[in-house]
Amino acid sequence: MSDIEKVRVLVVGDSGVGKTALTNLICHGTVLNSPSWTIGCSVEVKLHEYLEGTANQRSFCIELFDIGGSHAHRNTRHVFYNLVHGIILVHDLSNRKSCLNLNRWLAEVTRTEAGTGKFGTRSAGQAWEDHDISGRDIGEVDIPLLVIGTKMDAAKEKRGLPTHQKRSDIAEEFGTEEIHLNTGDPSGLGPGTSAATKLTRFFDKVIEKQYYLSKERKGSLTQPFPSSDRRRADKNGLILSPW
Repeated sequence: MSDIEKVRVLVVGDSGVGKTALTNLICHGTVLNSPSWTIGCSVEVKLHEYLEGTANQRSFCIELFDIGGSHAHRNTRHVFYNLVHGIILVHDLSNRKSCLNLNRWLAEVTRTEAGTGKFGTRSAGQAWEDHDISGRDIGEVDIPLLVIGTKMDAAKEKRGLPTHQKRSDIAEEFGTEEIHLNTGDPSGLGPGTSAATKLTRFFDKVIEKQYYLSKERKGSLTQPFPSSDRRRADKNGLILSPW
């Protein structure tokens, strides 16, 4: 995979929501029955076909950074927030607090010092000290987001509600797609499912924003930057800029 272009996607959310099992399911298509607690960060890799089935299909490497959710590490985990190309926000459908905390997770990742062009350079703990955080407090987010709710079976047993029909507040605020699934059921991300389609669209969007022409530039969005242009874009911080 050394010759394949890469993108980095953070997987964040409260401790115990199922990020590690989700990451394993996405990358390997298998169930992780006894996931261990993540300390710091765990990285899984997925080979993704961008624009699969078209004349512009191309292989990319998706690096999924599974960030440990323990509050004990919230002031140090910002070291994993550099050069981020996409964010998956994970919550437990049977735990409303984990959903409400997604605003805090997004704020923790995206808050930066002016002019640095890097994530996480402000105090990471500040996002958890503020009384309430809304999408308005976070402001515009210029990289692709995807919200995933796990433990759909537990949520149905607990609430007796059709959780698949409900969208989280953060998904509504930022206009992102949302997936609800059980990490213990690999068929939930099976080929042709709604969840698999949404995940593919998300990865395509991450790749497109990182490697392909912006709307302000002339030409097709399906034509990649020449290597010299890509290096220049990286240097000027366009990785995190709107297209």
